[in-house]
Amino acid sequence: MNDNTDGSENCPVSIAQKMIGGKWTLLILYNLSTGILRFGELHRLMPSVTQSTLTKELRRLESYQLINRKVFPQVPPKVEYSLTEIGMKIVPILDGLSQWSDEYKKHVKNNKIQ
Repeated sequence: MNDNTDGSENCPVSIAQKMIGGKWTLLILYNLSTGILRFGELHRLMPSVTQSTLTKELRRLESYQLINRKVFPQVPPKVEYSLTEIGMKIVPILDGLSQWSDEYKKHVKNNKIQ
């Protein structure tokens, strides 16, 4: 029996929050929206995140089928990350968040208390 009595397991926003609510998730998805990236490239784009945390976030996103992880059989290992088909569907939302963020920055700048 599920102890969750608030109904959030069926709420679309709750489901989305579970998948994309990680501290670095939106930034990872945003960076991958530009195309295929290797681990090192992603890490350079996000220098504040540790390699271990980035690895965990990538694995989590892969488990939700939002990103693909392609390993090439070579030495040294080569791994590429990209958005899946369902992962690509978040790109317009990320674009909308980016646009909203720009508007918010303008709003804050224009409404500062003097």
